[in-house]
Amino acid sequence: MIGSDKDISTLNSLIKTTIDSVNGYQESAEAVESERFRSMFRELAQDRQQVVPKLQAEVSRLGGNPEDDGSAAAAMHRGWVDLKSAITGRDDKAIINEVERGEDYIKEKFETAMNSGDLSPECRSVVQQCYESVRRGHDRVRDLKHALEGTH
Repeated sequence: MIGSDKDISTLNSLIKTTIDSVNGYQESAEAVESERFRSMFRELAQDRQQVVPKLQAEVSRLGGNPEDDGSAAAAMHRGWVDLKSAITGRDDKAIINEVERGEDYIKEKFETAMNSGDLSPECRSVVQQCYESVRRGHDRVRDLKHALEGTH
């Protein structure tokens, strides 16, 4: 299969980042004071959780070994979260800012994969479908952050 090693490594990288984002949403849901934000983060975690098996199934279809765990703490820290410091302060606005940063990271990672020209058409199609969840989550968090900025 042409490019399947590249497809598998790209998909596995997206799986790790997606699992990190699910974990980030779950941690954020536990940390925020507002019940509205808590339910939104839980809903986003659930939506994002649906993406993982789709990416894993594509890795399996290609004959690869799908990731089933998030990235190492150092990589997660880079991409999804200075959440720990925001959570420690239990400041909803700070948590939302960090979640948005994580969303910017995962959105960019999916867009880079789709635009790289390295993926097979079948693989790109799966990534594109999964990207819809990423885009939705990103846009909801972005809109929330902007709405909060208007309420100083």
